[in-house]
Amino acid sequence: MAIQTFKAEQARAAASLRWKAAPKPKGAAEWVKRASEAAAILKIDAVERDAAGKPPFAEVQLLKDAGLVNLLGPRQYGGGGETWQTSYRVTTEIAKADASIGHLVGNHYSWFWSSQILGTSKQAERWLREFTEGNYYLGGAVNPRNADMIAEDTGLDLVFTGDKFFSTGGVISDITVLEGVLKDGTHVFAYVPTKQPGISFKGDWDVIGQRLTESGGCVIQNVKVPWSEAAGFVDKQLTPRDAYHDFILPPVQLQFAAVHIGAAIGALETAAEYTRTKTRAWPYGGDNKNNATEEWYILEGYGRLQAKIWAASALIDRTAERVSEAIHAPRAALTQAARGEIAVQVAASKAQAIEAALETSTKIFELVGARASLSQYGFDRFWRNTRVHSLHDPVAYKFREVGSWALLGEVPEPSWYT
Repeated sequence: MAIQTFKAEQARAAASLRWKAAPKPKGAAEWVKRASEAAAILKIDAVERDAAGKPPFAEVQLLKDAGLVNLLGPRQYGGGGETWQTSYRVTTEIAKADASIGHLVGNHYSWFWSSQILGTSKQAERWLREFTEGNYYLGGAVNPRNADMIAEDTGLDLVFTGDKFFSTGGVISDITVLEGVLKDGTHVFAYVPTKQPGISFKGDWDVIGQRLTESGGCVIQNVKVPWSEAAGFVDKQLTPRDAYHDFILPPVQLQFAAVHIGAAIGALETAAEYTRTKTRAWPYGGDNKNNATEEWYILEGYGRLQAKIWAASALIDRTAERVSEAIHAPRAALTQAARGEIAVQVAASKAQAIEAALETSTKIFELVGARASLSQYGFDRFWRNTRVHSLHDPVAYKFREVGSWALLGEVPEPSWYT
């Protein structure tokens, strides 16, 4: 274990120097290639990291050094100048190696762009520049089912106080997104530096999967934010909402789908490499083969899983294209009808990705053989990560949303999950 950790540290250091000396990637293909390079490093000690469960400071720094944290930022501010469509491909690439780190980068893209959706035009531009130039990683103390953080109006300021059960990426973030509830029930968001006395983390993320997402509890105590920093507020009044504001969740949900399909691809690729090099043919079946790669049931098993992954990936790609077009178009161009149709496609994409990932991460054990169940190989991490992350919101409701559209022509109402 120590050897793999040392190799990963060496690889991170070498890659950081190489990337600093190289030109910034241009275009989707080059950025996906950069993500693939980072993923190859993350894969080196993925099993050891999962077992250790330590906060992934080094891994997030790797994403920063690779330029992936700044992918959506404008190039004039030092960002990658890329689209949301590219961000999904990057998330998937990272999730192939480690679904936890894929989750972290996907979540970051969501919080990064939330400033553009929630803020006024002046706020949005200022935050875009600030987050990009700072190479900041964003985490969020936001959980709509745990709405127990209050935002108190004290005159010129808001004071946030509360306790959040989930705070994905908070411990390793530079900026924390706060979500509080005003006295009249209005939700208010703010972007604040994480390192300050009023923000602390419980360190209680003790789960079977997605161990490195640092999604444990967060305590906010008297964090003061000027009213001018309240997202979308002018003179203490929330500016009019439109379809673009209601579009904040579908892109987030598709990031989750990208994580799931990345985990599925990673499971299949890792299992295939094991089968090619270590799995032995079964000698008692009456149709004996010299190599496991000649076994018909193994070939059939990999074929079925690959087909399902290709199908889910194609749906995600198609949906990502539509999400990206809508999110980068003038915000006034997005209608509620279009938002709803895209939300349905996102629901279908996420549901299909979850099913493909759960089946793949379970079935591979039958294809790699008994010895592969040793802890040193860590094949169980693919299922554990998918199982935990898939519980974010019930997949049955995603299929119901698709069914309501297919049967009744109804699109999902905007909510914290659609």
